Amino acid sequence: MLYVFGFERIGVVVSDLYFVDPDPEPGQDSPERGVRLELRILERGELKGTIYSARPIAVDRPLWRVDLLESVDSAPGSFDRTHHHPNFQGWNPGRRVFVKGLSADPLPWLTGKLSDVTALLEEVGLSPDEIAPTDPADLRAAVPQIVDAVRRLLDGVWAGELALAPGDEPVGSARVSWL
Repeated sequence: MLYVFGFERIGVVVSDLYFVDPDPEPGQDSPERGVRLELRILERGELKGTIYSARPIAVDRPLWRVDLLESVDSAPGSFDRTHHHPNFQGWNPGRRVFVKGLSADPLPWLTGKLSDVTALLEEVGLSPDEIAPTDPADLRAAVPQIVDAVRRLLDGVWAGELALAPGDEPVGSARVSWL
């Protein structure tokens, strides 16, 4: 499942995720599942037809990521692999950063980060001039809907309906790993 919340120049993308780390840290060698949220730049393209045509909108480069992940061996709600990536080098995330408050109670932590996107952008090294002046207030107003989408995805993961291992999809479904 994929949710996209778009504003003038920034967007928030949220999806379920089943992940096998090809180079895991010691003690983290089992697969992970959960929810990934990324703050991204939105790029508006040129019209492809008449003035009535749909305008292409690209969910472009990532700025920040939070992974509300758990090892598949852990109990739902353990958040034992929950971390964030406070920086990216191009499209590649920096190292995982584990924060006690994030693992202990991720939704309030996430709410705080998204509610102050100006501080978050400063943390990742992006100038506020690179986003629209309306983006911080618009994102702050949408935080309840974004966190609700994260909560619904987590519920689906814990119910065994989302973030399924390849080959575990229900018959007749076509699962896609979005992020």
